[in-house]
Amino acid sequence: MAQSSTEKIGIKTAIIIGMNAMIGAGIFGITSLLGSQVGPAGILTYLFAISAVWFIAQSFARVAYLYPQEGSFYLYSKQWAGHTVGVITAGAYLIGLLIAMGLLCTICGMYLHNMMPHYSATILGLCILASLVALNMVGMAFSKVGQYVLIALTLYPLIITTLLCLTKINIANLRPFMPYGPMSVITGTKVAIFGLFGFECIASLFSIVENPEKNVPSALRYTIIYVGIIYFIFIMSMLLAIPQEVFIDNPRITIPEILEHLFPSQQFITTSVGVSILFAIMGTIHAMIWASSALMMSYFKVLHIPSLKRAIAHNKIGHKTCVLIAGLVILTTFLSVSNLDMFFSLTAVPLIFAFITSIIPLLNLKSEWESGQNYLTIIGLICALIIFAVAVEDLLKNLITCVR
Repeated sequence: MAQSSTEKIGIKTAIIIGMNAMIGAGIFGITSLLGSQVGPAGILTYLFAISAVWFIAQSFARVAYLYPQEGSFYLYSKQWAGHTVGVITAGAYLIGLLIAMGLLCTICGMYLHNMMPHYSATILGLCILASLVALNMVGMAFSKVGQYVLIALTLYPLIITTLLCLTKINIANLRPFMPYGPMSVITGTKVAIFGLFGFECIASLFSIVENPEKNVPSALRYTIIYVGIIYFIFIMSMLLAIPQEVFIDNPRITIPEILEHLFPSQQFITTSVGVSILFAIMGTIHAMIWASSALMMSYFKVLHIPSLKRAIAHNKIGHKTCVLIAGLVILTTFLSVSNLDMFFSLTAVPLIFAFITSIIPLLNLKSEWESGQNYLTIIGLICALIIFAVAVEDLLKNLITCVR
């Protein structure tokens, strides 16, 4: 028992792990869209998104505690709806992650195009995706040092951009505060929530955290608060410093382009921020291809398809096969979706669906009602359903537009 206790991690380490999972490259793609679709009221959109994630995360942590076995999304939804819904839920989560990687490849191509304008963003994005899939095929995973480098590359542009924008704050940039109407605050959540995904990894730490029933929900709470504050200050500083017409004229404007607009003489800082963001996004895509391939292997095992199980048992389907399949899915979304707004909806729909179906089992437990936990669960479900409905509506509008 003594040996087991020494292997446990404390709440501080759990918080660091959670922050590493949440603070990702996604935040660099949402600010311009918030500015162009919501305006300064994007600050309220983000506050709603972070509040929604807080309630969802508390319920998700509770489910993970009650059902600590391997399988997460499949296992949770199976408790109330059976094998088929469990398979659909786990598949939705995996597909959502892969679509998100397609979006990041698009953003990565945009950033690299700014540095190499003679080449199209699509070609550059394809080259990056092919290179990262190849690295994963040969088994090059991120080391512990690589994880520290990745978080440093992510934090550097966040901090530098925030500090620079704070020097350019102009209250006049807040007017009009809601140029697209009050409903835009809600509809913008499909974009704002993209930078907050990743909190679910903390729920998988129950087996290695000291006093998990208390510390895992606390780690989730503090992680979301800390990350929320960092992101909120970042987004607020940019919306306060940048005139709205900049976002309207170029909804795809990148952070280096924004800094160049605000600080035309600070070329070195602008370039360093752009390079840092580029490598942060590439690092995130690389790590998520690896993680997605592992999730895909676990997913194949729960499908109950005899031929698939035999192929896995005889090593005909392994890590390289799953990496290749993940790469092909990412490639398909990258090439077939050019509308960034549609990309965000395509990501939000399956991921939020997976969260909703995973925390529903709590509603069937009498003990959860007696403890009062399910009141938080209901709030989390309502928030998730709102974001899900917004994303579905936007997705349908985009599909109808494409058909026409």
